[in-house]
Amino acid sequence: MTDGMQSATYRTSRRLVILQEVRLDGMRVLVMEDEFLIAMDVEQLCREHGAAEVTIVRQIEDLGDDPFAGQAFHVAVLDLMLGGNSTTEFANSLSQRGIPFVFATGHTDVQERFGIVSDIEVVAKPYGGTDLIAALGRAIERGRDRSSGV
Repeated sequence: MTDGMQSATYRTSRRLVILQEVRLDGMRVLVMEDEFLIAMDVEQLCREHGAAEVTIVRQIEDLGDDPFAGQAFHVAVLDLMLGGNSTTEFANSLSQRGIPFVFATGHTDVQERFGIVSDIEVVAKPYGGTDLIAALGRAIERGRDRSSGV
C-alpha cells in the first residue's frame, strides 16, 4: 500500500472512529436553518446521535428578545445566513456563553466576508451527516478544553 493510500485509509478510519465517539446524549441542540428539508435532516441526525431535544429556528426573529431565557442549549448548528440575515452576532452570544457551535453554510468566503475566527468550525453545504456530526464533536471538544483550561 502506498503512503497516500495508507494516509487516506487512516483518515477514513479516523473519521469513522470520531463519528462513533460523537454522542449528543441528553443534549439540547439548536438548529438555525431556513431550509425546511435541511433542518429536518439535521434534527433527525442529531436525534440519531442521542440528542434529547432539537429546537429549529428558521428566522432570527423567532429567537425573541432574550433567546437564552428558559432555554439552555448545549450545542448549535447555525446557517450563516438565515432568511437573509447574518447569524454571526448570535454566534458571538453563544461564544460568550461557552456554547459550542458550528456554521453550516453554502458561502465559500466565510472567513473573509464575515470575519469568522479560524477556530470556528465551518461545514460547507452540501454536507454529509458524517461531516456535520464530526464537526459538532470537534466543537464540543474545543468547548470542553476551554472550560478545563487546556
